[in-house]
Amino acid sequence: MNEEKTYEHLLSVQNLHTSFFTDNGEVQAVNGVSFNLDAGKVLGIVGESGSGKSVTAYSIMQILADTGKITDGSVYYKGTNIAKWGEREMRSFRGKCCSIIFQDPMTSLNPVFTVGNQIEEGIKLHTDLRGRAAQARALEMLRLVGINEPEKRLKQYPYELSGGMRQRVMIAMALACEPDVLIADEPTTALDVTIQAQILELMQSLQKKMGMAIIMVTHDLGVIAEMCDEIIVMYGGRICERGTADEIFYNPHHEYTKGLLRSIPDINNMKERLVPISGTPINMLNMPKGCAFCPRCDAAMKICLEAVPEEITINEYHKASCWVNVRENMKNGEGAAEK
Repeated sequence: MNEEKTYEHLLSVQNLHTSFFTDNGEVQAVNGVSFNLDAGKVLGIVGESGSGKSVTAYSIMQILADTGKITDGSVYYKGTNIAKWGEREMRSFRGKCCSIIFQDPMTSLNPVFTVGNQIEEGIKLHTDLRGRAAQARALEMLRLVGINEPEKRLKQYPYELSGGMRQRVMIAMALACEPDVLIADEPTTALDVTIQAQILELMQSLQKKMGMAIIMVTHDLGVIAEMCDEIIVMYGGRICERGTADEIFYNPHHEYTKGLLRSIPDINNMKERLVPISGTPINMLNMPKGCAFCPRCDAAMKICLEAVPEEITINEYHKASCWVNVRENMKNGEGAAEK
């Protein structure tokens, strides 16, 4: 008899706040982030370094540095708030229910253990497979991710593999226990363009085959253009815009999103100069009172300095947090947009 479904979303993050407590003060790396993820869907989280996207992912799995702490909010997995779980409960959650692929496979894999040992470790921890059965499962995963001569690779060490092969090993490790949620934290950053395309194509194929949900964390909008059902754009620890890929790419409503899009090369017009975002990344120890992007925004108004914009609805598939939208709505006689 199947277990009755009693939850609305597979994963639901609500008003998440995560801080790092340093000698110089509290750094609010994630400041009120909320989103939902359903089974079989792909969510992209985009933003520059320091925007809070990776910390959001690490908060879900509770793998923060010693100075980091979830200070408020909830993380619901199948209706249960796992933000309140202790280390023992989270240990069974990681790998079995939710896995993560880190951006640098060379530093994520242990150099003194063979590839086979490292894949089998998770299999033995979260399943009843042992000995030859665990080894057979590891071999099956290497075949699944397209590694050639998998029997040979099981006995090799990470330094004996290329960057693309190491990343495939990381994917094999993450998927060995068939998790419901896969978090990919910049999985193609250390790879060349050709291998990047192969890895993304592989993840799409495995996602369709296994039916898992994926959270793709990246700084590159172009990487996830065709992969995500929904895209979240983050800046300064907050979500500034969210929507479908078409809405974000062809109908952006936050000045930061527009800046990101202007910095992407257009293959159809390679002579066009790229327009960088002016200014420097925000100092998280000295956050502005209002909009975090205000100091770098060419369209900033007085209210941007004084108040954080609320998230307003652009349409059914699109929301943004920008005072410029409120001004445009007032000009058009629509008043404040729907929250």
